[in-house]
Amino acid sequence: MKPLQLTPAYTSHHWAKADKSVPPRIHLLEHHLADVGACFEALLRQDTIRQRLAHAGGLADLDNVTVARLCVLAALHDIGKANVGFQTRIWQIEDHLSGQRKPSPGNHVADLIPILNGSDRVTNVEFFNALEWLDEATATWDDKGGETVCGLFIAALSHHGSPLNLEDSPQPNRRIWQPYGELSPRACVERIGRMVRNWFPAAFEKAAPPLPDKPAFQHHFLGLCILADWLGSNERWFKYHDTPDNNYIYHARNQASEAVKAIGLDMSRQRGALPQQPPAFFDLFGFPPNAIQLAAVSTPLDSPLVIVESETGSGKTEAALARFALLYRAGLVDGLYFALPTRSAAKQIHDRVKKFVARAFLDGSLPDVVLAVPGYDAEVDEQSLAMPPYDIQAAGHEEHDRPWASERSKRYLAAQIAVGTVDQAMLGALQVRHAHLRSSCLARNLLVVDEVHASDTYMTEVLKALLEAHINAGGYALLMSATLGSEARLAWLSAVRRPADRPRLTLAEAVMEDYPAVSHRTNDGNGWQLNGAGLNDQAKSVEVELSPAMADFKATSHLALEAARAGAKVLVVRNTVGFALQTQQALEAAAKGPDDRELLFSANNVLTLHHGRFARGDRRLLDSQMEARLGKERPEGGTVVVGTQTLEQSLDIDADLLITDLCPVDVLLQRIGRLHRHPRDDRPEGYRQPRCVVLTPEGSDLSPLLKSGNNANGLGPHGYAYRSLQVLEATRRLVEQHPVWEMPAMNRQLVEGATHEEALERITAELGEEWRVHAIDNEGGYLAERGVALRSIVRFDKLFYPQGEYDEDTVVFVDDGRDSHGNIRTRLGDDRVSVNLEPPQPSPFNQERAIEAIDLTVRWLWGAPAPESVTPELLGDGFRFTIGERGFVYDRLGLRQE
Repeated sequence: MKPLQLTPAYTSHHWAKADKSVPPRIHLLEHHLADVGACFEALLRQDTIRQRLAHAGGLADLDNVTVARLCVLAALHDIGKANVGFQTRIWQIEDHLSGQRKPSPGNHVADLIPILNGSDRVTNVEFFNALEWLDEATATWDDKGGETVCGLFIAALSHHGSPLNLEDSPQPNRRIWQPYGELSPRACVERIGRMVRNWFPAAFEKAAPPLPDKPAFQHHFLGLCILADWLGSNERWFKYHDTPDNNYIYHARNQASEAVKAIGLDMSRQRGALPQQPPAFFDLFGFPPNAIQLAAVSTPLDSPLVIVESETGSGKTEAALARFALLYRAGLVDGLYFALPTRSAAKQIHDRVKKFVARAFLDGSLPDVVLAVPGYDAEVDEQSLAMPPYDIQAAGHEEHDRPWASERSKRYLAAQIAVGTVDQAMLGALQVRHAHLRSSCLARNLLVVDEVHASDTYMTEVLKALLEAHINAGGYALLMSATLGSEARLAWLSAVRRPADRPRLTLAEAVMEDYPAVSHRTNDGNGWQLNGAGLNDQAKSVEVELSPAMADFKATSHLALEAARAGAKVLVVRNTVGFALQTQQALEAAAKGPDDRELLFSANNVLTLHHGRFARGDRRLLDSQMEARLGKERPEGGTVVVGTQTLEQSLDIDADLLITDLCPVDVLLQRIGRLHRHPRDDRPEGYRQPRCVVLTPEGSDLSPLLKSGNNANGLGPHGYAYRSLQVLEATRRLVEQHPVWEMPAMNRQLVEGATHEEALERITAELGEEWRVHAIDNEGGYLAERGVALRSIVRFDKLFYPQGEYDEDTVVFVDDGRDSHGNIRTRLGDDRVSVNLEPPQPSPFNQERAIEAIDLTVRWLWGAPAPESVTPELLGDGFRFTIGERGFVYDRLGLRQE
């Protein structure tokens, strides 16, 4: 911090906050500790928050004495700021004492480690004797010989977001704990000790149970400490006070209550405004419930984990929202986080959730619905996508201001109602700063995860860790999928059990399982149950056929254009951006005249396609144009849209003809879910029957893909997208054997036929040694990804102060699951860096909107460091830039290597 010109009075007080205004200001350490202790106390006055913390400790609730003890530990979170090295960081040279060297700058957390782990006995006597009252209290607070209190104290000291590791002890800095001028760390700590005992006197009553000693309790406590510190450090509620005041705690408590209300954590007003009768399903959505929706709301409310399996477009979103409404009314959850696989899906569902909230809550108590996607705001148009600074928009914290939780992505999970990507939720289980804040805030809400089948091995393991932390804290979760295999379902339902303990269904048994269905984990966590839901009255027969034209872009474009000329809406889904680009270029070459070009997808009259390598502003524009051309309210006339996997997940689009690359059957069913999604009478002649053309490599043998590294189109070990050829071969055979797919009656048969281990083992045995080696390599890849995930997740099962030696198995953060850039990732293989464009460049779709930065895939850099910025060269309808010797182009077709 920059030195300040301080008055003599300021150099005799211990501060916690300071700024360089004129005149400079400080906020006293004792006042800040009171602020945070009062905020922690206010948080635990909220029933759901308190009960979640209690559940993490194996208790039904927390008694007043336990709450007070935790408030004491939370208040002491910044006690290390008493050191004179920290205090004199803001002193200018004229503030130094004559003849005394200024102490080296102290760190208020790291410099406590030698004291905590006992490596600095001298300082331990000088400093911690001032906290001997806490040592005496530990005898009644802790029945583990001090281990529990020490663990919770370390958790409180870890409030900056990364848990302390006592093994990483710096060299003791004794001088910063000695008196300097009028500053005395020991006297400061003794004064604070007296004040803390007056703030929370109930903490020192002896007739109370010891503090919970479970690791999950310490982790949850840390998350709430971070939240309390963030609130207690916010000048919106806690103005600077630089004068000692023994009665300051009363002011702090009043402000803490206001802060908790202002950010939407106090549910008393909202729950008091609930109508006498719960709203009926029809009142919430405007239509009666179907079978899967009835099954979802009929599942016991105390089931901590529910899985809803039903065909695409059957209303799983409404089923999840209706279940949330029941859980909220029963007081089991305070809010909702709806996790989607993509940004565009999150934006689309956000609009639907806003309509639901308007019907579910009374006027005057409507919660904000936060779009938890960094850099986006649901209320701005495509001309301006960046959020304005929160302090400007939220000054005065009026009720209509944007919610506090939307200020930063780290706060998204503190929102009462939020819709975002699954990545934001996963960050609550990964070894990243403030993971505990995320998971502790999320615990009070219903976590809904859409399309869990789309999670790869790495994501699945991270999500399992998040779910277990969530459920162990008493939280509730609902998972949704149209195509979940039996082995995957059991893995989710039994996430706390070892694989060997899981009852495995045979292929024959799995195929006979009900579908659609709702399964749930029992409240005791020891079992699960699957209940059939019955059909949803939206059965459809889909004609499927194989076409060996995967690499024949001309033939594919002619097929799509012919259908569009007949008035059909055509969706062409390719596995890779490269194949999508070649298809788009062939399509444009095949278009004859302006009438044909009108049939091609465009944004602001600029021809384009849909994939993930567009700047954020352009991608949002493409999403909105996609909804306009192929959404539920689509216009008449033919259209061809070419895209990648961005088209298959959670988007409400409706095509008459689907042309798709070969892909795993669960993915294929998702793509087919965009085909004849809504009943309508305006489909053109010849396309009133759903039809799907599956593009395959030339010939019926996929074996060449075992070795091919070129033009693999995402298939096989060199294709990057879908590496298991056994699954792809099983899918190809299902299309070949069944020219008509009856949906949803065949869903179980199709999914199990290409994902169940028995089915895949048969293919491996039939096709020979190369395929057996490929299966072994795949298994090794899955195990490697699982290992990376396990090294990247927070160890919620580990104490902050374990007895014995520290090693990889006892520390919370191992820190070796990082990539070459030191980052923990939410998705393997999706490493991206953002590069600023200087100067910003006009969008190819809107010359008045500037693109300020572009996201690059790390592997394109071939190990070279990513620059902070590049200087682009303007092209006709886009721009180019270079990094090292590599050139890149961005235009109406997106970003690509030159």
